[in-house]
Amino acid sequence: MPATTTTGPDKYSVILPTYNERKNLPVITWLLARTFESNGLDWEIIVVDDASPDGTQDIARQLAKTYGDDKVVLKPRAGKLGLGTAYVHGLEFCTGTFVIIMDADFSHHPKFIPEFIKQQKLHNLDIVTGTRYASSPSPPSSAQTPVGLGPGGVYGWDLKRKLVSRGANFLADTVLRPGISDLTGSFRLYRLPVLRDIIGRCTSKGYVFQMEIVVRARALGYTLGEVPITFVDRIYGESKLSGNEIVGYAQGVGSLWWNV
Repeated sequence: MPATTTTGPDKYSVILPTYNERKNLPVITWLLARTFESNGLDWEIIVVDDASPDGTQDIARQLAKTYGDDKVVLKPRAGKLGLGTAYVHGLEFCTGTFVIIMDADFSHHPKFIPEFIKQQKLHNLDIVTGTRYASSPSPPSSAQTPVGLGPGGVYGWDLKRKLVSRGANFLADTVLRPGISDLTGSFRLYRLPVLRDIIGRCTSKGYVFQMEIVVRARALGYTLGEVPITFVDRIYGESKLSGNEIVGYAQGVGSLWWNV
């Protein structure tokens, strides 16, 4: 499917899946609001909280009062039901022309969002994904219209986790040939109808969901690009990556190779 064009002013919907993000949510919301408003962009944040016991939903309601309930929209769920289904749930309430998916724990800094938007508009892309493992945007930009804030990288991970991430990407790249450098990243910008189309075809519910979206997007003929980002390990809270997710990822690579 070729890239589509939109008419009228664009609006950007951010889906933030949360679980025990009471400390992080106010600051990431402030950073997002500042980023969008300083660039003259229309925006909204859809907070998909999975019944956090730490009061994350109370914070979200306070933020809705501060920024407006049209800007911060809380759409909670009954419990931890998987990352992929969190995106599906949040997507039901998005009113933007584009959707941004990112983490709420500062691993993904909103300062890269304008670079995603520049890259999308420059090449009329359906999907732009942040990459930790490339030094320049893809497709390449002309010298007259530079995109990017420097080479991508990872900060705060120990050697073991870096090796797991690199190994996961190497495995997927070898088996699936997705054509991007960071298949496991979750900081992305999508055209709303494109994400709705792809997400309806996905079967994964965990972290492998990110990989499946890219593989299916390629198979469907959608256009993808990358922007280098710096990934910083979470400041507050604990990582949600488990051994089961790693096993599920390896199984997911095999499933996608066989079925897509």
